[in-house]
Amino acid sequence: MKTYTRPLDLKNGRVDMSHGSGGRAMAQLIDELFARHFTNPILAEQGDGACFALPVGAGRMVMATDSHVVSPLFFAGGDIGCLSVHGTINDVAMMGAKPLYLSAAFILEEGFPLADLLRIVQSMAQAAREAGVPIVTGDTKVVEAGKGDGVFITTTGIGLVTEGIDLKPSNIKAGDKILVSGMLGDHGVAIMSQRENLTFETTIQSDTAALNGLVAAMLDTVPNIHALRDPTRGGLAAVLNEFAQASGHGMVIHEKAIPVRSQVAAACELLGLDPLYVANEGKLVAYCAAEDAENLLATMRAHPLGADAAIIGEVIADTNAFVQMETVFGGRRMVDWINGEQLPRIC
Repeated sequence: MKTYTRPLDLKNGRVDMSHGSGGRAMAQLIDELFARHFTNPILAEQGDGACFALPVGAGRMVMATDSHVVSPLFFAGGDIGCLSVHGTINDVAMMGAKPLYLSAAFILEEGFPLADLLRIVQSMAQAAREAGVPIVTGDTKVVEAGKGDGVFITTTGIGLVTEGIDLKPSNIKAGDKILVSGMLGDHGVAIMSQRENLTFETTIQSDTAALNGLVAAMLDTVPNIHALRDPTRGGLAAVLNEFAQASGHGMVIHEKAIPVRSQVAAACELLGLDPLYVANEGKLVAYCAAEDAENLLATMRAHPLGADAAIIGEVIADTNAFVQMETVFGGRRMVDWINGEQLPRIC
């Protein structure tokens, strides 16, 4: 760690254009804020990227990238920092890979409080440590006041898929069961209720979480899971329609089997939202053969992030690739793609 004339004022200081100039001020911001909290041997090499070895014969590589523009930056249950780590780890894990490393790029707006930036960086560092996936390289840019929205973060993740694991929508077959790992809609409703200053008897918190541990346990139990996806923007409905189109099969889900908190359901009714379309940041959707479903469900429920897991439907032969929901009244209705943006700036 270099020594500077004065330390950063992390309590009252603000980002200014010099923090993105490539000079001493930028070096100080990186050293005293980012490097101090993201510390690990690869990052400490201070290269213009990260150099690391992969195990010989380890399998196929996976890379995923995601940009995060959530508003507000801080919300019940999380913030843009942990969300940016969790989101990319989950994208890698949904490919059946073990996430290994992350990069993080920041676009900061001139005038953004350093205290808030510190809080975000500390949240990212904690999320990365808890997931066991270090942040090994990154980048920082500063834009003029009024040309950003505080901070935007882009993270990229790299992982490895071991031999024998092959998760993709084209694996989905008629007769497969559809499972979700827990209560749906928590993240989207937590964001929206904070934007609209809504209060409930109990605070609705975002479900943001890293799912790599849950996925690893699931694959240990059922290595031939057909497909996984985290239902973020567009919610469960988007995943079902995407996978129906990719597999060429129809889907039927059962309304009474879909886990949704009563507070979330009430909030959705108040806001005119459908929980099927509301974003999640710590849930996954899994497809597996019918004979593996109960075993997989038990494994999911044994994990802290899958305690409320449920089998919610099945894949059917349907050349139209329609997604339908059997309602609590016994009829069926279409679950189509969402038109437009139900909840903007959600992740």
